[in-house]
Amino acid sequence: MLRYEYKYIIPYSRLGELRHWIAALAKKDPHAQAKGEYTVRSIYFDTADLECYELKMAGVKRRNKVRLRGYDKGDDRSKVFFEIKKKVDEPLYKNRAGLPYEIAVQLLRGLPFRPATDGSGIAVSDLLDAQKFLYHIFARKLQPVINVIYEREPYQFKIDPVNDLRITFDKDLRAVRAPGIDELFVDKQPVRALNGHFIMEVKFNRYLPSWTRQLLVSMGLKKGPASKYTLCMDAVRHASGLDYKLSVGRWQMGKLL
Repeated sequence: MLRYEYKYIIPYSRLGELRHWIAALAKKDPHAQAKGEYTVRSIYFDTADLECYELKMAGVKRRNKVRLRGYDKGDDRSKVFFEIKKKVDEPLYKNRAGLPYEIAVQLLRGLPFRPATDGSGIAVSDLLDAQKFLYHIFARKLQPVINVIYEREPYQFKIDPVNDLRITFDKDLRAVRAPGIDELFVDKQPVRALNGHFIMEVKFNRYLPSWTRQLLVSMGLKKGPASKYTLCMDAVRHASGLDYKLSVGRWQMGKLL
């Protein structure tokens, strides 16, 4: 399904004001549990010359991102997701395959997997989407470049389930450079990005409700680029003082296998 995604970089000083407006119309996403948020972890894959990064920085309209995503604190049995996020002009399209982490690592290492005998219970649709993901990994020789981590405070709006409006506050954006594929849940020596600011994402399938538009206008919020991948890549590059493109191969040596 095509989905629209608007992003806003906002100072933390305005977080309380936004919560006040949204609380009257929305419910917390049940995945947020008692603390009202959860941790998102995404290992992004790119070519040795960082093609995905460069296309985003150049503003190319049609492009994709390939990532391995997990949530909170996990282990080998945790469910993770192979994701291909495709940009097609304005809307986005996402392929998503859910797998146990140990099987995801097995597949990324090029090892065989036989779901009929392994008793994994993985849906056929997930296996088909996993094949698309692995095609990108091996055909384009993608490698893990960076682990992007943040705390997500999510809100759902049930007025129009078909439109599926969601607003999220993504806080404490940070990155771990050159992760191994078995290090999705490792948050060691992260580099912070967007100090003093968080990212608000407004996502919907068909239309932006008028009340949402009015809220954005009244608060003076302007939609703009806010790619967590490029923001974290830039933060790591600045912190390390190295040319990431030239050094990524050295950092990745031996990591994938």
